[in-house]
Amino acid sequence: MRDRRPVLVLTNLYDVTADVVLRRLADRRVPVVRLDPGTDLHTDASLTATYRTGDQRGILRTASREIDTTRIRSVWVRRPSPYEGPQGVGDQDRRFAAEQALWGAGGILAALPGAKYVNHPWRNRAAESKPAQLSTAQRCGFLVPATVITNDPDDAREFVALQPGGAVYKPLWNTHYRVDGRPHSVWVREVREGEITDAVSFCPHMFHAKVDKVFDVRVTATGSRLFGVRIDSPDLDWRFRQDLMACAPIEVPKPVAHTISVYLAEFGLVYGAFDFAVTHTGDWYFLECNPNGQWSWQPAQTTAAIAHALTDQLEKGLRT
Repeated sequence: MRDRRPVLVLTNLYDVTADVVLRRLADRRVPVVRLDPGTDLHTDASLTATYRTGDQRGILRTASREIDTTRIRSVWVRRPSPYEGPQGVGDQDRRFAAEQALWGAGGILAALPGAKYVNHPWRNRAAESKPAQLSTAQRCGFLVPATVITNDPDDAREFVALQPGGAVYKPLWNTHYRVDGRPHSVWVREVREGEITDAVSFCPHMFHAKVDKVFDVRVTATGSRLFGVRIDSPDLDWRFRQDLMACAPIEVPKPVAHTISVYLAEFGLVYGAFDFAVTHTGDWYFLECNPNGQWSWQPAQTTAAIAHALTDQLEKGLRT
């Protein structure tokens, strides 16, 4: 008998990457509910959960459906909007509503019995921390560039000065930033000792030894399946001018593949987007792992394979 339990996809209205997987789920006749809790719960959706000794129940109502949340088979935490509270109320009331929604609705959606999460939002959050990534990566056995995270300008200058091949700066979080009212991205860039000012004391900064790389690699891990793409770019940070980069599938070495599986298990992740810098000697240096990284920009064959693997995970649910 066909499993009629729905898959819940938490994402914003404009997420075209999610659409790729949603079409595949539809082709397989898997019921899907799409929800952006940060916005939909202020408009045409409601969420109720009831807890009693030995019993848990829940109802999610949208404009078109009513779902028993205890029967959701999988949850794909894709790119939901942040909980910001309803429009048209005072700042204090809006902040109160936003925090109640985060811990209330967000808490309900993170505690659905019997559901498989790709990935669980709390595990995503833990795995987004750069210090946690680096600590876990070196513990699991990845090669990791020498790195310092500090708000001490003297420590930063000393570290940069000691790197024979140079050093780079990388932000610890992709904070929304504007210059003259326009969105501005902070890219990875090379930094010299003399450029480091006392402004470093304002907040922690991350610097790491520049890897003498030949090319970059993105490895998209979905369960036990790995999809590697070699990236050749004229820029230190290949994201800066993606129109100039060239991508091609690449095989992931077995030792790296094994360490990826150990890393995912450490964080309890089903999905992860790993970035590596590969040297002339063939060493793969771990740079970071985005537990919710984009993947639809990759070559068409790779993108299709990742979408297929994600669809498999969501359709299967917790079945082994």
